[in-house]
Formats: sequence, structure tokens, C-alpha cells
Amino acid sequence: METTQQSAIKGGEFLIRETAASDIFIPEEASEEQQMIAQSCKDFLQAEVYPNLDKIDSQEPGLMQSILDKAGALGLLGISIPEEYGGFGKDFTTGMIATEYLGAGHSFSVAYAAHTGIGTLPILYYGNDAQKKKYIPKLATGEWKAAYCLTEPGSGSDANSGKTKAVLSPDGKNWIINGQKMWITNGGFADVYIVFAKIDTDENLSAFIVEKTFPGISLNPEEHKMGIKGSSTRQVFFNDCVVPLENQLSERGNGFKIAVNILNLGRIKLAGAAIGGCKRVSTLSVQYANERQQFGRPIAKYGAIRHKLAEQAIRIFAAESAIYRCSQNMEDAIHALREQGMEEGKAKLKGVEQYAVEAAILKVFGSEVLDYVADEGVQIYGGMGYSSDAPMDRAYRDARINRIFEGTNEINRMLAVDMMLKKAMKGELDLLGPATAVANELMQIPEFGGQNDELFAAEKKIIANFKKAVLMVAGSAVQKLMMELAKEQEVLMNAADMLIDLYVAESIQLRVEKLVSINGEAACAEQIEMMRVFLYDASDRINKAGKDAITSYTSGDEQRMLMMGLKRFTKVDPVNVKESRRRIAAKLLAENKYCY
Repeated sequence: METTQQSAIKGGEFLIRETAASDIFIPEEASEEQQMIAQSCKDFLQAEVYPNLDKIDSQEPGLMQSILDKAGALGLLGISIPEEYGGFGKDFTTGMIATEYLGAGHSFSVAYAAHTGIGTLPILYYGNDAQKKKYIPKLATGEWKAAYCLTEPGSGSDANSGKTKAVLSPDGKNWIINGQKMWITNGGFADVYIVFAKIDTDENLSAFIVEKTFPGISLNPEEHKMGIKGSSTRQVFFNDCVVPLENQLSERGNGFKIAVNILNLGRIKLAGAAIGGCKRVSTLSVQYANERQQFGRPIAKYGAIRHKLAEQAIRIFAAESAIYRCSQNMEDAIHALREQGMEEGKAKLKGVEQYAVEAAILKVFGSEVLDYVADEGVQIYGGMGYSSDAPMDRAYRDARINRIFEGTNEINRMLAVDMMLKKAMKGELDLLGPATAVANELMQIPEFGGQNDELFAAEKKIIANFKKAVLMVAGSAVQKLMMELAKEQEVLMNAADMLIDLYVAESIQLRVEKLVSINGEAACAEQIEMMRVFLYDASDRINKAGKDAITSYTSGDEQRMLMMGLKRFTKVDPVNVKESRRRIAAKLLAENKYCY
């Protein structure tokens, strides 16, 4: 594997190439301006959202719109929109910081994300000049609210199978749209809908900008949902809906590509928002543990509670490390494309698309960390956790949708592996060479080299071995199953789980290494502990997923050899995780909040 970086790391290349800690962005490096934006987002939630959570959940008429209006007045809806359209024109990482901090806003976060992301970005990135001039300034201020109409009763994960149709009117001046869309976030109050439909008998979707005032639009009542109850979710019907010809978005048949590319953005943004939610739950958990007395002392004094608080923090810190690493990769790619003369909107799409593998990984990991953190939050609160008078009830219910939004986690797991293999088949990634090298290494006697005294040398070796484990399992599965691999979803899921743990493990190691280079080892003691516990636990998870895969498509000597290789590549030295978690929890409890 390379140890130096001659060029920016490509999407998916983390599997076969080493990343330098100096090349990643860590949240601790946020600029003064980025910190001010983060603080504005926190203050906004404290002033406008948290005091109104019950009213938001009961969908008090006009309330969500008024909160979005206030967000628009502060510029929070236009952070990533170019200045020429009334936005602040900030970079991708700054947009991610705002997404994270507003992600703690429960149903408001969903309305915000749908409006600023899937509702606005298709026009910003795919619209022509006239469309952008007409719609983007009003969307940037919140004067108009946006929604995104893709899902239909018969097409969820298989979005391109939608039945909504668009035909040309007899006079050739309008599109006539007929169809039904469901689970439409902001559907009840949106002024502008991004609608996907097939023109005539086309195989692929096209996209249209549809205003709520156009004739032929009707709505079902609000859906009753498990969580995010304050998010407007409606079915939208188009009955001979008349849409001006000039409101077709991009070229005919380009709708599916628009949907996929916007979802790539949506996936990493969802992960960022999930971490915002996680940090709020962690802080509430820490504060409750400090306050709640049992057997004459705060429950924070008990090891079982400290374990939970520390594990919440470890997973949050790990996910955050990966999200900002990838955000910077995307920002660097966008910048490079713009330097080459590419128009800004196209550069953003292309830059994000290059890291679609990582976006899928982060969507899965971020949403599952939020579920874990919220679940343990309920447990730390005990009986009060189950009461709707305490905050964990809402946090728990609201968290669950994130494993379904933006493509289910199952779909995203399989996508991550599928996209990686497709990159290899197109020659964009050389997976064959490294996979062959690992296969050859299995036939050799392991090397027992001397101790490397470089800081984090042991952790870097663990991660290098994790890469070998993934390459070994994925390589043998491709070789053995070949064209049948796509049908072996269980094996794909095993490979994806290995890939996810590898990417996050490397991300946390790189963040801690960079943090130590800035602040020194002593100031980063708990972060080093978090990294070591995460790697220790990841080794077991990677080993289990690898075993499950190997035993499903091999037998005999081949199986024994692969199992020996897996054991070698997931071997780590023992870590006293009890003491590490106690030290991590002690800092949380002393600061009375999530403090990493």
C-alpha cells in the first residue's frame, strides 16, 4: 500500500491506499466563521424549536412554516446557496456543520433537510438560468418551501419503476402529469414540488418543477407516523396537472440520475444530522445520570451507566470523524473540478458523486449510531425514559426513520459494495492487484517484525490488516460466486459491514492522530482511549462478518485457509476497555455534557 499521497484520494480508494492525517479535516479545526454558524444553529433551536416541540408534534397550523421563515430570515436556509441567488455561498464542509447542529431539532430537522436538500438542490444543480433565477432566491429565504416527490405506492427502493406519467398537451405548451406520490415530506405546505414522472413510454424518469398553484394537485390528510410527528407527510395526487413546458428540469429521461445524485448528497447530510441528534441525547443522558439518585448516590457513579455513556460517546466521535473526513474529500474534489473550469453546480454534483461509496457507508453508520445512542438514552433514564414527559420518548421514536430514509440501510449496504466493485470493473480502482497480493500473502508464513515506535504504529497496522481482511473476503467472494454474487445479498451485507467498520476505524485513527499533532498526547488522552476501544471492538465485528461470509460460499481446505487469514488480519492486542470507558465517562460527567 502507498504511504505517500501523490494526488487526492479517490472515492472508495481508502480500501487500497493509506491516507495521511494531515489531509483530513477534523471538527476541532473549524474556523471562527464556522463556529459562529454552529452557534447560530444551536441558538436557533434553543429559541424557536425546543420550547415548541409539543406544538410542532401536534402540527399546530402554520407553526412549522413560521419556524422555517425565521430560519430563512437568519440565512440558515441559504448557507450553501450561491450569493447571486441570495445565499451565503459557503463550502460543503460549512454546510455540513450547519446540518449537524440543526440535526438535533427533531421534526424541524426533517423539514429543514427536505427543503434545503432534496427540495432545493435539484433546481440549483440541474435547473437552467431562468429556473434558478425564478425559484432559488425565494427558496433561499424561505418565502417558498420545497418538497420532493419521488416515492410511489408501488415504488420505494426501486424508484425508477414509478408509474406517474407526463404527456404533452395537444397545443404542445404544457406537460400533463397524472400519478400519485406518497411519504412526501413538507407535502402539506410546500409551494414547490420536484416531481418525477415518465414521459410517454420512456424507461427512465424525467423531472419537473411543479408549483402548488398549478391546476390538478390534491393532497391526502397528514399521515400518522411512529416518529417525526411534526413533519408534514402527505400523499400528493396529480390529476391532469398542467405544468408549463419550461418547467421540465434538465433533459428528458434524466430524472433518475437527478434522484440518485441528490440522494448521494442526502445520505451524507443525513449522517451529519444524525450526529447532531446523537450529541443532544448524549448530553441529556449525562445530565440525567448526574442528577438521578439511586441507593443514595447518583447513577453516574455506577459502572453499568458509565459504560453506556462512554459507548455513546465513542460511537458519536467515530461517526463524526468519518463524516468530516468525507466532507473534506468532497470539498477538495469540488474545488479541483472548479479549478479545471467546471461550472459550480456541476462540480458539486460530480465531487459528491465521486464519494458515493462513502456516502452510503456514512448513511448506514450514522443512522445506526443514532438508534444506538437513543436506545441507550432511554435505558439510562430508566422508567422516565419510557415517559412522554421526558425527552427520550421523542428522541427514540424520531431516530427510527433514519434507517429507512434516503434508501434503506440494507439497500445502502449493498450499494456500497456494488459501487466499489463497479469502480474496479471500470478501471477506476485497482482492487484486483491488492486482492491478489493478499491472496498470495495467505500462502506465506506471517512476518513477525520488530516494534515500530512511531506514534499509532500499532493502530495503523491494525487498520492495514482490516483492509486485507476486506480484500480477502470480497476478492474470494467475487472469484467464487462471480455473476451470482448480486443474488447473494447476505454475503454482500457481510462485506459491507466489514467495509463500514474499516472506514470508520481508519477515520477515528486519522482524527486522533491529527488532534495529537495539534494539541499533544496528554490533551487527547480520552480521544486516544476512544480510538483504541473502537478498533478493539471493530476487530471482533469484522471477524464475525468475515466468518459469516466465508462459511456461506466455501468448504474444506479453502475455508480453513481463509479462516486462518481472517484470524490473522483481525488479531489485536488486548485492551482494558473497562478502564478506558470509565475514563471517557468521567470526563463526560465532569463536564456534564457531550464534550468531545
